[in-house]
Amino acid sequence: MKFCASLTQTLLIGLLLIPAAVAAEPKALQKVQVETLATGLSQPWALAFLSDNRILISERSGSLRLLDNGKVSAPLAGVPEAYVKSQGGLQDLMLHPDYANNGWIYLSFAWGEPKANATRLVRGRVQGNAWVDNEVLFTAEPLKNTPAHYGARMAFLPDNTLVLGVGDGFDFRESAQKTDSLLGKVVRLTDDGKVPADNPFVGKKGYHPAIYSLGHRNPQGFAYDAVRGVLYGNEHGPKGGDEINQLVAGNNYGWPVITYGRDYSGASITPFTEYEGMQQPMVNWTPSIAPASLMVYRGDLFPELNGDLLSATLKAREVRWVQMDGDKPGQQVSLFKDIGERFRAVYQGPEGALYLLTDSPEGKLLKVTPAAR
Repeated sequence: MKFCASLTQTLLIGLLLIPAAVAAEPKALQKVQVETLATGLSQPWALAFLSDNRILISERSGSLRLLDNGKVSAPLAGVPEAYVKSQGGLQDLMLHPDYANNGWIYLSFAWGEPKANATRLVRGRVQGNAWVDNEVLFTAEPLKNTPAHYGARMAFLPDNTLVLGVGDGFDFRESAQKTDSLLGKVVRLTDDGKVPADNPFVGKKGYHPAIYSLGHRNPQGFAYDAVRGVLYGNEHGPKGGDEINQLVAGNNYGWPVITYGRDYSGASITPFTEYEGMQQPMVNWTPSIAPASLMVYRGDLFPELNGDLLSATLKAREVRWVQMDGDKPGQQVSLFKDIGERFRAVYQGPEGALYLLTDSPEGKLLKVTPAAR
C-alpha cells in the first residue's frame, strides 16, 4: 500500500459545456488545487469521515481500510465476507446520524455465491483496527445468479430511516416492475433494518412492504437535500438513458417499460419513453456517462456550487455538475476531466472540500480545495 499526503498540483479546469434548456450562462468553478491523500487503493467504492483525522474507505475487492493522519492501514479484521465478482464486492458506507453517540457504521455489499447472491446491508463499529459488533440488517430477495447490478448506495432521511438501492440483477429487468420482488427497487428501512410502518406499500396485497419506489435499473447514488426537502437519486441506463430522479415514496420510475436507452446490442428495449403512471427523469443522459455517487453541495469553500448536484462518473471520467435553477436542473458542466480518471465517488468533507475516489486497482483518494491566491 502506498500513500502520499503532500502531492499537490494546481489545476485550471477546462469546462465542457453541456447543452441545456436554460439559456443562462453556466457558472464556472474557481481555480482549485488537488491533493493526493492516498494511492494504491484496490477499487475504492465509498468513504466515511469518522473524525477530522480518520477516514474509513471500502474497497470493492473486499477490504475496509482506515486513512489515519495520512497513513493507510492494513485491511481491518472482522469485515464480513463479500461476494467479489464482476460488479460485486464491498460497496457503500454511511454513518448513523447519531454516530457521535452510538458509533454505528452501515456497510452494503454483494453477498452469497455464484448461483445465489444479493445486496446485503449490515452495521457495525470500528474499534482499533477491527470491524466489531456486526449486525445483518437486510438481504434483498429473491437471490439471483448474476454478479451485476447490485445498486447498494444508501442515504439517511430526516426521520433516521434509510433508503438503499437494489439493482435489477441485469438479467432480471422485468423484476423491476414486479411488486413482490426487491430487484430494481429502492427500499426504505429503519436504522435497525425493520420495515417502517409508513412505507407506501405496507399492507397492500402483492407488494413487498420494504419497497419505497420501483422501476429502477441500477441505482448508483442518493443525495438528500435538507434545504429543499428532496431525495435525489441517479442510476445507470443501458446504452443511454442514465438518469437523475427526484425520488418520492410510491412512485414508479419506469424501467424497463420506459427508457431513453437501447440494449447494448443496439436493439430496442421498449417502444416507450413515456407511459401513464411512470415518472419522467429529472435529468436524462443520452448518450451514457455512467454516473456513480451523487451529492448536493452545501458549503462555504465553493459558494458557486451551493445547492447544486455533483455526480461522479465512470465512462465520462469526470464529475458532472448539474446547476440547479431553484428546484429544476439547468446548465451542466464537466469538472476534473483533466485528471483522466474514472470517478467512483464524490463527497463533501466536513470542512467543505471535495473528496474524490478514483475507480481502478490502483485507486486514489483526492482532496479538492480552492487554489491559494
